[in-house]
Amino acid sequence: MPSPFPGMNPYIEQDDAWHDFHERFLPAAAERIGPQVQPSYIVKIDEHVYIHENPHESRRLWGRADLAVTPTGQPGLAHAAAGPIAAPAHVRIPAIDVERLAYIEIRDRRSRELVTVIELLSPSNKRPGPDRDQYLAKRGQVLASPAHLVEIDLLRGGAPMPAVDRTDCDYAVLVSRAEDRPHAGFWPIGLRVSLPVIPVPLRAGDPDARLDLQEVLDHIYEVAGYAYYIYGGAPEPPLRPDDAAWARQFVPARG
Repeated sequence: MPSPFPGMNPYIEQDDAWHDFHERFLPAAAERIGPQVQPSYIVKIDEHVYIHENPHESRRLWGRADLAVTPTGQPGLAHAAAGPIAAPAHVRIPAIDVERLAYIEIRDRRSRELVTVIELLSPSNKRPGPDRDQYLAKRGQVLASPAHLVEIDLLRGGAPMPAVDRTDCDYAVLVSRAEDRPHAGFWPIGLRVSLPVIPVPLRAGDPDARLDLQEVLDHIYEVAGYAYYIYGGAPEPPLRPDDAAWARQFVPARG
């Protein structure tokens, strides 16, 4: 069954569901865009890799480079024995947690040049701190390049991405066409309205691809079985009282 909400389902925003939704959304979007742009373009899924050294320490956004240790060809130097080995002290190494967040690249099939980047924002992009700083740096690189940017924000919580004259809204989509910068298309979206069909720009002379955000959300809701587990608590962050009263009519009865 599709999501019972007419637009974004606020229960998907909670921690228990959001990462799963994020990682399902990008492949589903790529599957819908690919047939529209082939054979001239390649639609690829890449990922940001966040290394979390400690909940209280900074995070680093790593690229996809392969790290390898290769022999130098120089044998190690022999050391003369210098008596018994001293007993070591004990230290704690910070725990490592790895978080991977997908995004979409559309590239020219012949040149492999990057044409469009599609991002679905996550909570870490909207919270002050190193993760947001790293995302904004990467976003800035795209905006300074000849590539287009499609940025989808389906989270009410956190600070929105910077934009002059931005309309206050629950959710939003930004489409920055390289040839129109610094101007960009902006779709403010309310909680109670359907998610829009948005354009995905390509090279000049080629028609935009189209992405139906509501159809993608409804598809994921059904295949992920969200109806069976996301309604145990309240939306995160909490809805405004009037919106909470409105939303209760769509919550399925718990069986």
